[in-house]
Amino acid sequence: MHFDSAFGDLRALLPNGLAARLDHAQGTANMDASVGLSRRTFLKMSVVSGFALGAFPLGAGAQNAAATKLKDFEQPGAFLHIARDGTVTVTVNRLEFGQGVLTALPMILAEELDADWSRVRGVHGDANPAYIDPAFGMHITGGSGSIKHSYTQYRELGARARAMLLAAAAAQWGVAASTLRTENGMVIGAGGKTLAYGELAEAAMNLPVPLTVALKDAKDFRIIGKATSRLDARAKSTGAQDFGIDMHLPGMLTAVVVHAPVFGARLKFVNDTAAKAVKGVKAVLRMPTDRGGEGVAIVAQGYWAAKQGRDALQLEWDTSAVEKVDSTAQMASYKALAKTTGLVHFKADVSALATAPKKISAEFSFPYLAHAPMEPLNCTVHVTGTGADAKANLWLGSQMPGFDAMAAAKALELAPEQVKINVQMAGGGFGRRAVPTGEYVVEACTVAKLARTAGLDVPVRVIWSREDDIKGGYYRPMHVHRAEIGFDAKGRILAWDHVVVGQSIVKGTPFEGYLMKDGIDSSALEGMRDPYAVPMRLSVHHPEVNVPVLWWRSVGSTHTAYVMETLIDEIARATKQDPVAYRLQLLGDKHPRHTAALMLAVAQSGYGKRKLADGRAWGVAVHESFDTVVAYVAEASVTKGVPKLHAVTAGVHCNLAVNPKTVEAQIQGAALMGLSTCLPGSAITLKDGVVEQSNFGDYVVARMPDMPRIAVHIVPSADAPTGIGEPGLPPMAPAFANAIAQLTGKTPRGLPFKLA
Repeated sequence: MHFDSAFGDLRALLPNGLAARLDHAQGTANMDASVGLSRRTFLKMSVVSGFALGAFPLGAGAQNAAATKLKDFEQPGAFLHIARDGTVTVTVNRLEFGQGVLTALPMILAEELDADWSRVRGVHGDANPAYIDPAFGMHITGGSGSIKHSYTQYRELGARARAMLLAAAAAQWGVAASTLRTENGMVIGAGGKTLAYGELAEAAMNLPVPLTVALKDAKDFRIIGKATSRLDARAKSTGAQDFGIDMHLPGMLTAVVVHAPVFGARLKFVNDTAAKAVKGVKAVLRMPTDRGGEGVAIVAQGYWAAKQGRDALQLEWDTSAVEKVDSTAQMASYKALAKTTGLVHFKADVSALATAPKKISAEFSFPYLAHAPMEPLNCTVHVTGTGADAKANLWLGSQMPGFDAMAAAKALELAPEQVKINVQMAGGGFGRRAVPTGEYVVEACTVAKLARTAGLDVPVRVIWSREDDIKGGYYRPMHVHRAEIGFDAKGRILAWDHVVVGQSIVKGTPFEGYLMKDGIDSSALEGMRDPYAVPMRLSVHHPEVNVPVLWWRSVGSTHTAYVMETLIDEIARATKQDPVAYRLQLLGDKHPRHTAALMLAVAQSGYGKRKLADGRAWGVAVHESFDTVVAYVAEASVTKGVPKLHAVTAGVHCNLAVNPKTVEAQIQGAALMGLSTCLPGSAITLKDGVVEQSNFGDYVVARMPDMPRIAVHIVPSADAPTGIGEPGLPPMAPAFANAIAQLTGKTPRGLPFKLA
């Protein structure tokens, strides 16, 4: 992983005066860029629950006019604890599920605090109103917004705390605070005398919280921007790290749930005699499940007993009232819809299609995808007391603790203030732990409530198996795209008529009012057309299908980037133009961050200069999602119809990289996940309403032999950070596909690849 400012000599690659683009890219690597919230500003929502503010000491006792003008998420007292021994504990307002946020956010606060980094720790927050995403206005880990939305917030938290520590030292020494400085967890005065932060924290907590603070110049950073090992790296690499699934409480029982084989189906017959006879089984509970369905919970002493009890059940299901989806028939209906114009999102005159000298007619298909995190879904619930004295504690890796707390309160018939979410480390999620209905949380609460009614007044941990997770729904939707493109011999696009077919992920959720306009789910279309100013008519059909769907890492860009970048490449090949030069021509001067990322990847890969081994070809793609641009140059081969990805060079423009190690890891992980979508078997299919896949034996993900060499290069910038958790995924598949097309002359029309 590297920061780069030199792009190399690519002038021979860029005909017709395009060599100037290289100079422009190098000169604009540090240009200002808009860091707006783009279309996700729709998520401005009020805090949905009122919980007592946590009591971390620093600033918690300060009652003053300035403090009352600050919002909860601007108060250091909720985020920072400095122990007597100098240990600094930073509360993180996001879920750590592999993206490195439990390190990066403490880095940001510690920078402005001038903390001793070796003494900094990170812990999870909860559903406290202080821990909302300050841009979205709700509790959420998603949209690649953790660093992007909390960068300034955590800097100001650290700066406010530092100012309070300086004021406490000044009062103790009887000097002006302006005569003091801080460094590495110490306040330093005249003559080199010092006071450690741990000695000052108790006094500082009772001082006024400053309303405004001055922040450091980026050139003075000593923590931000430095490649830093993650605070959780040792625990995770040694197996010492506990996750939500590892929860253990005294007297705790474990439950598994039988879900209907067809979504929304109900039970016709239950014989639980054999299940109850299994040693360790304590209860068999018939229960309502998500989307109006029914299921059966087995509560037992440990997971194995619960699973054996579940396997012993004899069940019959009534599927007469629910749609039984068949993927083959569904795909055929989608392709038929794609031949008709849907709800129009972009308007454009496409009459030139009739007379265009060159044309492309293309149809793309994308299957349902499961999230398949390494740690399946789980939630532990402990309810104590009754009536007004009842309290519920939940332990889970939650992406939306506010939503989950409200869903739990409703399921348990408690007031919101009677529910506490204890956010746990999570082993992946990719969107699956952010269900607006709180589906798996409601399920766990229902089991706990029924178990309590059955006399089991103990904590209950509900665990989904891998099979439950993959067959259990909430997938990336199936999509079909149809494009009709007319262009001339120079690659000038004259008309582009484009239709997308796929379920809406937000219809019927609390996000519908923000994400849907005139019946169009904008998340399904993000990434279409931009950054290329082409005359595109874009329309969409949103069929309703009995398959639950949800955001999946990089959301709409999972399919739109593939379509856009393979079609742009195809036009370049059809007009005998270099695909990099053609993209630069389309980008013009209006997208300097795209240009910088693309040229960096090109330069570092050796594209156009280095001779590849026989049978190998380059593939290029560039895409922006979540305000970050990622460009890939891929090196691939095809042997006997089997494609192989050998090497990938990434150019990343995420503005300031708070922790370059995190950026590198996120790009590598996202690229690998993007590669998974290309592999045969990477699809969720249904027959007679039943999901056909159940585990990694029949739902393919990339494995170690599939992993290419990946070099990550970051465009230098001091501008405020943009998102990094998701943008590395979308351009991977099209870069690979474009290399295949260079070798075979044919672009794979969808994912996973089918070359035969």
